[in-house]
Amino acid sequence: MSDAEFDFAIFGSTPMAQLLAGLLGGEHGRKVLLIGQNRAGYRLPRGVDLSVGPITRPQSWAMLTGTSAEAARLATRIAGRSALSRVDPIFFAEEPRAVEALSHMRHMAGGFGIAAEQVGQSALGGNRSGMVLRDAMRLNRPQLETGLERWLTDCSVERLAPHSVAVDNDGAVKIETDGGTSLAQQAVLADDEAIVAWLPLRQWPTLFQRVRHASILTTPTRPLAAPIMFELDKGLFLTQQAEGGVAAFGPGERSAFSEHVHGLLGQNRQVEQAGQTSYAALATKDGAPAFGRVAGQGADIVANTGCFGAFIAPALARWLADRASPDEARWFDQHLVNRTSRQTRVDEFQWPLEEHAA
Repeated sequence: MSDAEFDFAIFGSTPMAQLLAGLLGGEHGRKVLLIGQNRAGYRLPRGVDLSVGPITRPQSWAMLTGTSAEAARLATRIAGRSALSRVDPIFFAEEPRAVEALSHMRHMAGGFGIAAEQVGQSALGGNRSGMVLRDAMRLNRPQLETGLERWLTDCSVERLAPHSVAVDNDGAVKIETDGGTSLAQQAVLADDEAIVAWLPLRQWPTLFQRVRHASILTTPTRPLAAPIMFELDKGLFLTQQAEGGVAAFGPGERSAFSEHVHGLLGQNRQVEQAGQTSYAALATKDGAPAFGRVAGQGADIVANTGCFGAFIAPALARWLADRASPDEARWFDQHLVNRTSRQTRVDEFQWPLEEHAA
């Protein structure tokens, strides 16, 4: 006999996973269980949440610009003005194919009302080309997390720390805890850690590739050219920290990743590492986000949304609750995790993954 039954069990610790749980509970009246803890305050950064991204497809720009303002209002309602800030991130590249993709991204962003300007090589060094995206929105994870617990409670979302999880072929999930057993009609694995930890091997998508990632934090040093910088060639983020250090995260084995980051920061900047870690992450073989159930059954998956996942959370919640607009439903249906290149072309620019395969 189960102690509790739920409509959805959301697995994940990212802002997107927590926003998704709260929206399904508070806005869509579902009974929701959340498995995942706030983490921004006690580990090295592994992600950043932006209202822009390295996107080449106009349909994806349309989706993102259509939901960003809604997500920003939600974050402000949850944790006040400090949960959101305006930034001018720089995306840059050096390899010719990446430079070409970057130029395309700049034109795409401009076509959707985002001021996208070229950045001179003097600001980037080497033979790098870059663009700055003006007035993007960023979620401030530590500040947002201060309000999430209260908001999730208001949305009637329950949290659990499981001993074991069993995901059935139909997507239903059984969760064992100290307090007993809970059942949910549908499991939603909403970030890489949750997918790696809980997705049964029999449900593993052929679209996925495991990739070694690293994250490092430096001691205070000379500021970056922008508070957030993204190297398109490597899929690597550099973020300026409030205390003056730089956090870097992206694909790569730890020692090689560290060496590359030191090269990016330049010889004129005194850099000492304050911390480093390695972890496994997931990528899709076509570079595009992935949603839904493998082979049309099993757990729902949310993967490869990159830096903009939290800003499409309202649309994703509507899609899972069968309340998406026709345009939203079309976009998610095009990005199903069981897609093939013969069925739909949604591929995005993808930095080399083979050398970092986990």
